This record gives sequence, C-alpha cells and structure tokens, in this order.
Amino acid sequence: MTRDAATKQRLDSLLAQIDSLTKNGTLHWDRQVGSAHRYARWNNNLLILGPATPMDDQTVPRYLLTPFDSPNCIEINSEDDELGAAVMNLVRTVETSSKNEMPTDPFAVTDDLLERLTS
Repeated sequence: MTRDAATKQRLDSLLAQIDSLTKNGTLHWDRQVGSAHRYARWNNNLLILGPATPMDDQTVPRYLLTPFDSPNCIEINSEDDELGAAVMNLVRTVETSSKNEMPTDPFAVTDDLLERLTS
C-alpha cells in the first residue's frame, strides 16, 4: 500500500505507542474463548491483533485492526513493506505480555453485568 510520508509517520507512531503501553502494562490484551486473536480496549476503540499462531511460523501474516469506528478502520499487516516490522514487534510484545493469560468470554453473563443492568 502506498502512503504519504505523514501518514506512514503517524501509523508508525501509533504502533510504537500501542507497543509501549503494552510493555508497561497500561494496555491489557485478552484472548476470547475459541478465538485465535488477541483484543484490547483503548481510547474507546477495540484493537484486534492476530492470529495468535506460533511466532516461529513466519508464513502466517499477522495484522492489527481497529474496527469500532466503522466504516472507518485501520488494518496494518505484517506483510506491509513499511510497517510490517512494527506489527511484528507488537505481536512479540503482546505474546510476551499475555502468554499466561487464560482465554476470556467477553459476552459471558456475570453477576456484575446483571447488577449493572438491573440497578
């Protein structure tokens, strides 16, 4: 994909910021039960990173999506000539920070959810 220099710079900065927030624990990534993707909520956006295949499998492209501002979203994948390396850095950071996390069910009906809805 061809981008102007300013857009490339802004996307590179965005990836670096997400990576930094993940490293320092400010941004927490989860994996949904039955999904091969990690997700995080940040600045009223849902970030999706995937798929969560072993890091040594270089044949599977990884990508970062921001789908909540539909129809406007960003997708950057590891095969991107300009930003692919930054996506792979983020994948490594997320894998390291969330490797011991159990999968979650963000749609589970919990007592806390029912309490918020019925209060």
